[in-house]
Amino acid sequence: MSDQDSEERIVSPKARPDESGIEPGLRPRSFGEYIGQGAVVERLKIFIQAAVERGEPLDHVLLYGPPGLGKTTLAYVIANEMKVGIRVTSGPAIERPGDLAAILTNLGERDVLFIDEVHRLGRVVEEILYPAMEEFALDIVIGRGPSARSIRLDLPHFTLIGATTRAGQITSPMRDRFGVINRLDFYGQEDLVSIVTRSAGILAISLVPEGAAEIARRSRGTPRVANRLLRRVRDYAQVKGSGRITAEAARDGLRLLDIDELGLDPVDRRMLVAMADKFAGGPVGLETIAASISEEALTVEDVYEPYLLQLGFLKRTPRGRVLTGLAYSHIGRTPPPEIAAGRMPQAGLWNEPERA
Repeated sequence: MSDQDSEERIVSPKARPDESGIEPGLRPRSFGEYIGQGAVVERLKIFIQAAVERGEPLDHVLLYGPPGLGKTTLAYVIANEMKVGIRVTSGPAIERPGDLAAILTNLGERDVLFIDEVHRLGRVVEEILYPAMEEFALDIVIGRGPSARSIRLDLPHFTLIGATTRAGQITSPMRDRFGVINRLDFYGQEDLVSIVTRSAGILAISLVPEGAAEIARRSRGTPRVANRLLRRVRDYAQVKGSGRITAEAARDGLRLLDIDELGLDPVDRRMLVAMADKFAGGPVGLETIAASISEEALTVEDVYEPYLLQLGFLKRTPRGRVLTGLAYSHIGRTPPPEIAAGRMPQAGLWNEPERA
C-alpha cells in the first residue's frame, strides 16, 4: 500500500484533497469557538494577551503532535486573536533562500508566518531563518566570488508558528529558537462530541446527541476524522434513512464503512493480526511490521501507531513493538502465556535494531 493509498483511508488523520474546500469553513476563528486542548489554549491566551498589551509580536510558537489534531487551525486562531495577518506555507514548499526572503519581506508588522512540516525545511533555508527569528533581519549575499558582498535587510517583527508531526527531526538550533512549545494530544470523547455537534450545525446536518456520541467514539481522538465520518454518515442517513443521524444510523453507516467500535479500520486490524499470527505478538521491529502489511515504515510510525499506543494495544520496547492482551481480545485471538501474564515476550528472529 502506497502513501497515496493510505491517505484514502476514511480514518486517515491526514488531510485529503477533496477536503480543502470544507475544512476552512469548519475551523473555529477564536479561542471561544475552539474546543479541546485546554491546557495549551489557556497558556496561549495568557501569552497572547501579554504580547498584545505590550504591543509586541508573540514569541515564536512550535506546535507538534499527530496529524489531524488542529495545528493549522490553532495557528489561524492565534493570528485572529492577535488581530494580525497570517501567511501559510510548508517546509517542502520553501526550496531556496529566495523563496523564504520573498515571504518574509512581504509580512506586515506582528504578522504570523505559519510553516507546516517545519522539520522538512532545507538546511540552507533553516540557517537563513535563524537571524530572521532572533534579530528580525535577513542576511543576503549578492554576487559571486571576490565581488560578492553581504547585505542585511530589516524585517518586520513577526511570529513564526511551526507545526510538525515529528518533533524529534527538528534540529536543536531551530527548536531552541521557539519561545513557546506545545504538544497537541488526542481528544477525549466529550470534546469530540462537541466538535461533531458544532460541525453538524455549520453543515445543516440533523444530528441527535446519541448519533454524535457514536461518531465521536469511532473518531480515533482526531477532529479531522470526526468531521469526515460525520459527512459520510450524513450520506448514509440521507439515502438509507430519514436524513437524521441517530445512533442506529451512525452505527449502520460506520459498519458499512468497516469502522469498528474503537475506530479501527481493516488496515489497523490487518496490522494487529499480522503481529499476532506471524510474529507471536512481538517483539518485532518497525521495518518488519511495515513489510508484512506492504506499507512504509514512516506511515506505520506516524499514522497507525499513535492511536494503537493510545488504546493500549501496542507497547514500544527497546527490542521492538509488542502486542498487549487488549489487542488480542479485540481481534479475537488468544494471547501467548507471557503476554496473558503481563510479562515481556522473548526476542524473536524477526527483530531488527529499532529506529531512534
